[in-house]
Amino acid sequence: MEIKDFVKKRKEELKEEISKINKTISFLIIQVNDDEASNAYVKGKIKDASEVGINAILKRYPTSITEEELLKEIDKTNNDQNIYGIIVQMPLPKHIDEKKVSLAISIKKDIDGFHPMSLFTPCTPKGIISYLDEENFNYDSKNALVIGRSHIVGRPIAELLLNRNCNVTITHSHTKSDDLRRYVKNADLIVVAIGKTYFLDKTYEYKNDAYIIDVGINRTGDGLKGDCKPSLPVKLQTPVPKGVGLLTRLSLIENILEAYKYGI
Repeated sequence: MEIKDFVKKRKEELKEEISKINKTISFLIIQVNDDEASNAYVKGKIKDASEVGINAILKRYPTSITEEELLKEIDKTNNDQNIYGIIVQMPLPKHIDEKKVSLAISIKKDIDGFHPMSLFTPCTPKGIISYLDEENFNYDSKNALVIGRSHIVGRPIAELLLNRNCNVTITHSHTKSDDLRRYVKNADLIVVAIGKTYFLDKTYEYKNDAYIIDVGINRTGDGLKGDCKPSLPVKLQTPVPKGVGLLTRLSLIENILEAYKYGI
């Protein structure tokens, strides 16, 4: 099933479930920038929420807001029983510590899943697993290669795959080229999340039945491009755009619903 069709199906299921809840489920988006990409992401999140019957509240603050003032706003929302989730849209102004802000969000409302003690799975890894489940991917004893070691995608997806009994290898900027090519050649599943346009191409050798999950979103003069060149010789390769980004947004909605259930 194409990702767009899977997301549409899940949204209908979520909409039906939410329609039976006799209470408004609200979450807050805090934005302290006027970044073009951030504006697009925020618009998409609000649209997704509206489609399934969730109330998204956007609060924009001037970039002159101090770190202390922003932390106070987060603390206030942590204690607001009518708000079930909090998102702080990145990036933040340089004078504000992004890590400190992420840690300030209640673990019961951290629907992005960025807090190390968060009750929620980070959205991108969660969306990837949901889609692989839909595709009936057999994890057991499969060789999974994760290219990238970020705390947002690489490390959490590696842990989720390990929990499903995959043999997991994580590569990164210090991995030798020959080693990487060997890992790619033997991988049943490849998750690429490094932000380098067309990093994987046809110069690599792949298993014919391999799955490639392309997390890359690289803005170029020709539009959005992934970390993988399109049409690689594998069984399944997710597109960019309209691929993992849709899964990430879907998982955010699922996390908001989970947050509501935690708050009951």
